[in-house]
Amino acid sequence: MAGDQVHVLSALDGAKTQWYHFTAIVVAGMGFFTDAYDLFCISLVTKLIGRVYYTLFFGWLGDKVGRKSVYGMTLLMMIICSVASGLSFAHTPTTVMTTLCFFRFWLGFGIGGDYPLSATIMSEYANKRTRGAFIAAVFAMQGFGILAGGAVAIGVTALFKNLFPAPPYAVNPAASTPAQADYVWRIVLMLGALPAALTFYWRMKMPETARYTALIAKNAERAAADMSKVLRVDLTTKPAEQAGDIEVGNKPATSPSFGLFSCEFVRRHGLHLVGTASTWLLLDIAYYSQNLFQKDIFSAIGWIPPAATMSALDELYHIARAQSLIALCGTVPGYWFTVAFIDSVGRFKIQSMGFFMMTAFLLGLAVPYDYWTSKGHQIGFVVMYALTFFFANFGPNATTFIVPAEIYPARLRATCHGISAASGKVGAIIGSFGFLYLAQSPDAAKTAHGYLPGIGVRNSLFVLAGCSLLGFMLTFLVPEPKGKSLEEMSRENEPHH
Repeated sequence: MAGDQVHVLSALDGAKTQWYHFTAIVVAGMGFFTDAYDLFCISLVTKLIGRVYYTLFFGWLGDKVGRKSVYGMTLLMMIICSVASGLSFAHTPTTVMTTLCFFRFWLGFGIGGDYPLSATIMSEYANKRTRGAFIAAVFAMQGFGILAGGAVAIGVTALFKNLFPAPPYAVNPAASTPAQADYVWRIVLMLGALPAALTFYWRMKMPETARYTALIAKNAERAAADMSKVLRVDLTTKPAEQAGDIEVGNKPATSPSFGLFSCEFVRRHGLHLVGTASTWLLLDIAYYSQNLFQKDIFSAIGWIPPAATMSALDELYHIARAQSLIALCGTVPGYWFTVAFIDSVGRFKIQSMGFFMMTAFLLGLAVPYDYWTSKGHQIGFVVMYALTFFFANFGPNATTFIVPAEIYPARLRATCHGISAASGKVGAIIGSFGFLYLAQSPDAAKTAHGYLPGIGVRNSLFVLAGCSLLGFMLTFLVPEPKGKSLEEMSRENEPHH
């Protein structure tokens, strides 16, 4: 039995890259596509709150009942909530916002469950040579989601602007938001359900991952049968010796049974968990505050006209266009650089370099801040700003997602990934709320309506640079999984003390 398990796993590690791996990227990545689409279209904080509870819950469930069954559940939840949030009924602003927040919360819950499961499924399907690139590619589907969100928002608003022209806010505040504008956000939100619905069928057809079946459900034959169905490798006839179980030595391949709260887990993976959770937290503080802060930056440096000079649809159009441009030039290339280099350069180098460069560029924005905001220097500011996004994605935004799916034992893999992701989302909430308050001007007369004086944008950028520097230091707690099998990384086959 032990030989069979090892045989299945080493056959997986040695399997050639096949068409199935690429379909798995699209099917597993569709959650991220939907996630980025939704986040781009509506930077509503309720969604982040919904996410904090989720990753823990679905990650744990995925370790308990299998990756596949929970995976379909999270996708279904995303489809229903996307449609429902576009149908947020009622006529008064309060009731619309309440129903919208309700469905966005559960959408966040579903998307959240997708994080640990997508990462775990992809890491357990992939072979050890290209595993990093495959998990990174699933994550990089976010980039396409952002661009699709931008394209849909621009397209729908352009269409409605032509059909229902409206005056700028300064000319006529009431008429500047035509009644039909109410349909715009609903259409944009509901279209987010489309890609997820299209992949639901394929997601349900994916077999359970062989590593789950072999190591947790302890059924090597079923694992072999599942895998030979989708990856053209014949696992049933080869004797175990040829399949490379020498790599694991002759130790029994039954996974040791220590739990998440045991001394043995703390001894083996305690520092790793501190490393993966804290780096994700620090990254998200910087990343989300930057994301939410985009439209304020564009207005501050005059890249978007002042709100009063535009109608409601004009404003949405301009913001979507500016954010899509940043995504196209900084965010999306960063994702694919990670896919290209992760298996040759390694996770550790990419993450530490990314944090270091983010620190450098944030300081580059903060130190001469007055210079950047003066007339004529805005282009430089936007370029620097896009580069911070580039190095977040060709750096810790991708690696903090990949590494937790590789270094923990199969029984706890989705749970530990869930803990790290939930910690990241706590960072996202700190970044979203904290930055809104911190970035307010220290001068009470200049703060936004309803906010207390803060420390100003320049000092806030210094705080974000500090977070990135701390992330760089904590990266040293995380091991390098490049080129090693998942069982080597998690030391799954070592007897415990």
